[in-house]
Amino acid sequence: MDVMGDKATLFETGRFVQPSGEEAEAVPDVDETGEAAEEVRLRLAADAGDVEAASVLGALLLRRADLDGAEPHLRAATAAGDRAAANNLGVLLHQRGYADEAAGWWRIAAVAGSAAAAHALGRHHRERGDEPAAEYWLRQSAEQGHVLGAYALADLLEHRGDDGAEQWMRVAAERGHREAAYRLARALDRRAAERGALERGAVEDAEPSRAGRPPGTPDAVRGAGPRSATGLGVPPAEEAEQWYRQAAARGHRRAALHLGAILERRGELKEAGRWYLTSAKDGEARAACALGFLLRDAGDTENAAVWWLRAAQDGDGNAANALGALHAERGQPQTAERWYRAALDAGDVNGAYNLGLLCAEQGRTTQAEQWYRHAAYAGHREAANALAILLLQGGDTTGAEPWFSKAAEAGSVDAAFNLGILYAGRGEDAAALRWYERAAAAGHTEAALQVGIARLRDGDEQDAELHLRCAAGGGSAEAAYRLATVLDARRPRPSAHELGEVVHEKTECEEWYERAASQGHRRAQVRVGMLAAARGDVVEAARWYRLAAEAGSRNGAFNLGLLLVREGSEPEAVVWWTRAAQEGHGRAALRLALVYARRGELDEGQRWADRAVTLGPAEVAERAARLRDALRQELTA
Repeated sequence: MDVMGDKATLFETGRFVQPSGEEAEAVPDVDETGEAAEEVRLRLAADAGDVEAASVLGALLLRRADLDGAEPHLRAATAAGDRAAANNLGVLLHQRGYADEAAGWWRIAAVAGSAAAAHALGRHHRERGDEPAAEYWLRQSAEQGHVLGAYALADLLEHRGDDGAEQWMRVAAERGHREAAYRLARALDRRAAERGALERGAVEDAEPSRAGRPPGTPDAVRGAGPRSATGLGVPPAEEAEQWYRQAAARGHRRAALHLGAILERRGELKEAGRWYLTSAKDGEARAACALGFLLRDAGDTENAAVWWLRAAQDGDGNAANALGALHAERGQPQTAERWYRAALDAGDVNGAYNLGLLCAEQGRTTQAEQWYRHAAYAGHREAANALAILLLQGGDTTGAEPWFSKAAEAGSVDAAFNLGILYAGRGEDAAALRWYERAAAAGHTEAALQVGIARLRDGDEQDAELHLRCAAGGGSAEAAYRLATVLDARRPRPSAHELGEVVHEKTECEEWYERAASQGHRRAQVRVGMLAAARGDVVEAARWYRLAAEAGSRNGAFNLGLLLVREGSEPEAVVWWTRAAQEGHGRAALRLALVYARRGELDEGQRWADRAVTLGPAEVAERAARLRDALRQELTA
């Protein structure tokens, strides 16, 4: 076939129909009456030999899917040298299934300068596996400014791993191609994630790399979109958000989903919800699920359930799990189990894990073990940890250990901590400490406490303090207490003072004591009471002593008794000393012996003196023995 007409004559006529169905250069829309009148005019002109009219009429009929009516007009215009008609004739033949003949006409139009035909021809060659020819024609189309050609070229280059893919994806995005905008955003998102991972793993004193402009980023690309992240200082994550926003504004539902997620992470929940809603209404199940979680967090569980139901019915396993959890919270285990099974059927292994949890809560241990195994074998690390705990509770230490190890190696912090407990129980302190350290490094509070205790035992007070601070900051009352004792030991000893004398301001160690005490730590409560008494705050001291005593602290009860005696309330003091002595507090028993001896109740005094001798410590036992002997002499006198 020969090329028809010269390039000047065939230059853009605006009459191309795209094989993809996106008519970037198609016949303009008119109303039905106007279209009928226009068709009559075009037919008359075409019958009179007007080539352009025949081409436009053919395109009009082609767009209407009247292939039989369009073909003679397109062939006539093509024969007369109309480039647009040649392209559209290729479209028509492609729709009829004559792909090779269509490619011939596209080639003619493409050689004549049709960017649309070059795009169609490039796609034709790619479908047949001829990537070099596909790249040649797609590049011809893209370089002429054809947005679909730029996108198709980018897609081809990306498939091959070519660095130039981003350049053309950016060109297509800047010219309004929403899928290109979305894919560019995804690429930038991945780059930002990789950069973040590298930065988190980098050595602190290493010189950071200076990333230049990535290969394939055009210096002369122009458009209305956001500029290159690397070229103009816009971080990849920020630029990704801008492209997501552009694609979402053009109706791309997955872009709307990702944009909603970005906004939610940033705390802009209202706008996030708006984009989730937009995406969900367009049929994106993940957006419907995310919207449900947003509503649940806002306290609207009823509407959350509506969106979860919609997402679950569209096959979203996460939404099915959410519905299961909702029904479980409402005391509807059968319905919860049904949704967990639906999640599993949708391919979400969390469904099996949740079924295990549900069965465990109901005491169905055998079924729980089966579901945990199902999820654990599928790689669910928390299910592996739960399975190991279940086996350990059943006395199967040998069976539990490999599952703890598997879960820990997969990144389960709880499993690493549990392995530490397992090894510590066997007396393998070095192995236990390794797992505690691993869990502590991942932020496990109790593991950090155990590492801190081990460091104190080894005399490494500095490292112990660091770990205790981490654990205390994570909410461990024991860690707060132990940290306070470390800091307390460094303080200069106060001078002797009388009760009621103001000694000093609160120190950091006192603040940690108080934090532990407020969390119910009995020894910390006693210590805070002592510090308050040292400051002369008798009321505060009594409050803390009483809290500790009521929680079962022997020292709290003993100290409260001392305070009550000084305030003139000996009968109540006796009550608390009695409680302390019955729990094994030797000093309290000695105090009771003295009280009863002073009252003349010698038998009772001797009984408590005997108790104090037994309980000790040595100093108390010695004093109690002297008192006991004196009481015996008095009784036998």
